[in-house]
Amino acid sequence: MPVRVLVVGGSGFLGREVCRRGVAGGCLVVGTYHSGSVGLPGVQVRRLDVTDRAAVCALVAEVRPDVVIGTTYRYADWAATADGAGNVAFAAAEVGARLVHISSDALHAGRPEPYADDDPPSPIFPYGAAKAAAETAVRAIDPGAVLVRTSLIVGEGSPQIRLCREALAGRGALFTDELRCPVDVSDLAAAVLELAASDYAGPLNVAGPDAVSRADLGLLVARRAGVDPAALKTTTTAEHGLVRPAVIRLDTTRAAALLRTRLRGVTELLAP
Repeated sequence: MPVRVLVVGGSGFLGREVCRRGVAGGCLVVGTYHSGSVGLPGVQVRRLDVTDRAAVCALVAEVRPDVVIGTTYRYADWAATADGAGNVAFAAAEVGARLVHISSDALHAGRPEPYADDDPPSPIFPYGAAKAAAETAVRAIDPGAVLVRTSLIVGEGSPQIRLCREALAGRGALFTDELRCPVDVSDLAAAVLELAASDYAGPLNVAGPDAVSRADLGLLVARRAGVDPAALKTTTTAEHGLVRPAVIRLDTTRAAALLRTRLRGVTELLAP
């Protein structure tokens, strides 16, 4: 029997790619949306508000998935990001589904040394606190769930790449003091589905091996497109008065040993 996969947040950038790869791999895929659209061949679509626990439980009970992949979040919405993750975990546990929860490096405070998979959250801004609370809820409800801690997600159509192109066109500026470990959306989706079929439990860093600033990412996008980077404007988070983690490097040694999927670095991904 084909594996039945429910992708909560299937209309998002990562969610759509997980849906697409799931269908290509022979899974029966149901993807949810809230305000966007999934719109992929072979994917059953359901509208869902993750802040409504009764609605989440009803949908999961109807679909009876083998696997639930929770990709949903809204940056400035605690209820969707934190409470929603708990609702999804509760519903998945009710039907005995394998849960893969997508977390974020944003739950760390930032430091020069790389973060290990098991380093505890140390959030310093609201979104990071919401992602930390989401992990806490998921682990309390389902200790067997895997928590995928990832970084900036890139690829064609990525909001991160779009910001770089906007800055190269003179619209906006990119930070020089925020370092992250970008990962390709297709690599991340493949890793997520691979983890869904495993028995791994707990947090796992799944990101690219290259740590770059957002300004460096803009230069790589310019080089890839053959665009003169001279117009690129840069700034710092301090100049903008933002309180966000500065340097976050994720140690992906464990993921590299565990996964068949190769997590490519952004330098390779955006090579000319």
